[in-house]
Amino acid sequence: MIRSMTAFARQEQQETWGQICWELRSVNHRYLDISIRLPEEFRRLEVTVRERIQQRLKRGKVDGTLYFQANKDGNAQLHINQELAQQLFEAMQQINAMTGNTTPPSAYEILRWQGVLETNTVDVEEIGETVLQHFDTALAQLVAHREREGAQLATLIEQRCDAIVAEIEPIRNELPTILQAQRERLQTRLAELVELNSERLEQEMVIFAQKMDIAEELERLEAHLVEIRQTLTQNQAVGRRLDFIVQELHREANTLGAKSNHINTSHRAVELKVLIDQMREQTQNIE
Repeated sequence: MIRSMTAFARQEQQETWGQICWELRSVNHRYLDISIRLPEEFRRLEVTVRERIQQRLKRGKVDGTLYFQANKDGNAQLHINQELAQQLFEAMQQINAMTGNTTPPSAYEILRWQGVLETNTVDVEEIGETVLQHFDTALAQLVAHREREGAQLATLIEQRCDAIVAEIEPIRNELPTILQAQRERLQTRLAELVELNSERLEQEMVIFAQKMDIAEELERLEAHLVEIRQTLTQNQAVGRRLDFIVQELHREANTLGAKSNHINTSHRAVELKVLIDQMREQTQNIE
């Protein structure tokens, strides 16, 4: 199933020990780029979270954030990290001595320092598995969102393929008329030459052969469209493969436009490139 790389998921849950909320966002990226933000007490879960994302996703920039609010406990007590507070006090005294400041260190300033004032925290060992279960739920939501978006992208790409076929068929139908017109123009040009030598005739015939040989481009365009449709049915990450095929489509459309000296074919070559560019915008967001 085709997946988009753009999605969002949010899983919020109230537990007996507090409220947690997982938020996952993903956008398109060339590779899998994971960024996880966790409260300090849950930092040990980061490796596991990364591994679970890597198991489910192959491409995209993924941002994951865990919000945690412990339940308020009327019996909770504040604790002072005395060792850290003593180190800060001594450091402030040294700075005051160096600067000539006679004001003693402020208790408020010391308490504001991160880690000095501690509260009773939850036991991560005890609740870690529950937190990860809620993460799995959020990740499943993210994957489902990417799959829904991917189905829409696949439909849009199929529509562009149909539109390209609609542009190719008239060119193929007009090809005999185009070749006849080219042949007549070549004969007129040759008749205007004062002296017809074999070297000049060979040059003109080479040019003629190059200009009329757009049938190969049409065949390759159709072959690439078949490959795109088959790729859309694969149950794996196919974004890079689609990017490559669309680049080849664009290359063939450019060659078709360069070779054509027929006004209708030139117009259709332009339309082809417009449709292919629209397809490229969609494929760049596929996992």
